[in-house]
This record gives sequence, structure tokens and C-alpha cells, in this order.
Amino acid sequence: MEISKTTAKMPYEVVVLMHPDSTLEEQKELFKKNKATIEAFKGSINSLETWGKRNLATPIGKLKKAIYFHSTFEADTQVITELERTMRINDKVLRFMHSRLDERVSLTKFMEGFKKGLSESAAREKEREAKMAARKAAFAAAKAERYDKGE
Repeated sequence: MEISKTTAKMPYEVVVLMHPDSTLEEQKELFKKNKATIEAFKGSINSLETWGKRNLATPIGKLKKAIYFHSTFEADTQVITELERTMRINDKVLRFMHSRLDERVSLTKFMEGFKKGLSESAAREKEREAKMAARKAAFAAAKAERYDKGE
């Protein structure tokens, strides 16, 4: 199989969910291996962020939490096949998803917009939690008032 010499580097992002019991060493080992694979295909990593242990939207097996990672990189299209192959055989990787990004937008600009979206989402979530806490407090106060009246 001959690889074309005119393959262009394409921008990608990946989200990886690792087992919540993964050690720091196992996490580092996975990303060292991924970095080596990307560099073998003449690519480069732009960013790698750890989002930490978070709740899953739906459980995977009996797991309700996972360690989330987000990364952006540029590489040939063949690298995705190899990255996915190595992640499928790693027991500590629960899920992963690669997305090809618009090559007209630089990865730096993409990350700025991405981080802005994350912060806006976090602000909305805090606002939603504050409203819920206020509703619970009002409900508890009303319940206590009914109890005091002997209803």
C-alpha cells in the first residue's frame, strides 16, 4: 500500500472518555502513544486538555463517571484509523470520538470559540442550579409554614 505524498494535514478534534479508576500513569501512557502515532503521520498536536472526572449522561456498563479529555491536532487522514485501532484495544478507554474540523478556521481560533462556548454553558448551568436551589428553598419554607399552622 502506497501512501500519497500529497496528503494534506487536516485539523481534527477528539474527545476521549477514560475509565474513572485510570491512574495518572495510564492516562499519560495513552496520550504519549497517541502523540507518537500523530507524529509518525507527520502531524502535530495543538492542545490537550483534561476536563477531569465528570458524570456520564448515560451509564457505560455500571460506570456513572469517566475522566474526560479534549484534544485538537493536525494530521493526515490515515492517522485516525490508527488512533481508533489503538484506543479500541485499550481497556481503560471507554469511548472516543474524532471530528474533522473546518480547515478554513485555524485551530487557535477554533479553540477560542470552543472555550467561549464552554464558559457560556457553565454560566447557564450555574444559573439553572441557582434557580433550582431557590425553588427548593421556597418549597421547604412553604412546607415548614404549613407544618407550623398545623395543616
